[in-house]
Amino acid sequence: MPTLPQERRRTEHRNPASRRLDRLPTLAILRLMNREDRRVPAAVGREIPSIARAVDAIVASIRKGGRLLYVGAGSSGRLAVLDAAECPPTFGVSPNVVQALIAGGRKAVAGAVEGAEDSAAHAVRDLRARNVTRDDVVVGIAASGTTPYVLSALAFARKRGATTVAVTSNRRAPIRRDAQIVIATDVGPEVVTGSTRLKAGTSQKLVLNMLSTAAMVRLGHIYENLMIDLALTNHKLRQRGLRILTEASGADASAAEHALRQSGHNLRVALTMLKNGVDAKGAQARLALAKGNLRQALGE
Repeated sequence: MPTLPQERRRTEHRNPASRRLDRLPTLAILRLMNREDRRVPAAVGREIPSIARAVDAIVASIRKGGRLLYVGAGSSGRLAVLDAAECPPTFGVSPNVVQALIAGGRKAVAGAVEGAEDSAAHAVRDLRARNVTRDDVVVGIAASGTTPYVLSALAFARKRGATTVAVTSNRRAPIRRDAQIVIATDVGPEVVTGSTRLKAGTSQKLVLNMLSTAAMVRLGHIYENLMIDLALTNHKLRQRGLRILTEASGADASAAEHALRQSGHNLRVALTMLKNGVDAKGAQARLALAKGNLRQALGE
């Protein structure tokens, strides 16, 4: 594969501020890293219009039965796996709604799989296995913008008619060719040259946070700023669910706990019961009539 010219491979530039890194004492290393990390939120902020376009595409896709599919390799893939894994317990959605494909498969989550990111064929194979369609949004994540696995995935997804999004730190890299929306966080050279798990990785984490969270808010999985679809799967989360219900409803803990039990520990149903003064069946009927729109079911 042709080498990307140095002036375009921003993630491989040397950082003048860290040229003496190996001679610095611990405090100086940490202060330098902290100064460089402050560039990341500003870089992400400059991309908010593009992130918003991607969020709107994701919302439209999921509303018509499509999915959000992340594709990445190495650190980028691991961040994708993390974000996808957090969506079901946080927002109460099926694991099928947000999925992550990482070059090398499950083995690559915990360690390096040599050569996995260079396999264009495996990207096509992996997306075929997920039966990607025009209703899906495929987000390719590659700090350098040159990872063959990710480039191949975006090209294949676009041929299938899916909406394609690139998350990169190199705006002019090849990843832009098959991306309809490009989110390019120019975080500058890394403290350790080429180690994109640092600033580039941090920017990716922030972008993925925004994509999934804003999409789920728009889809109604958050009430006010509360996780109304939180999965109450352990003691800690059941206690959190009770706090969410008391804050959202204004009811005392005893009434909230009773409503939770009567609702089968469904926060949406319990909140509708408390706010509308109905029993569980009445709350379920209101939610069904509103097609799951909680605000509408509550008359708000």
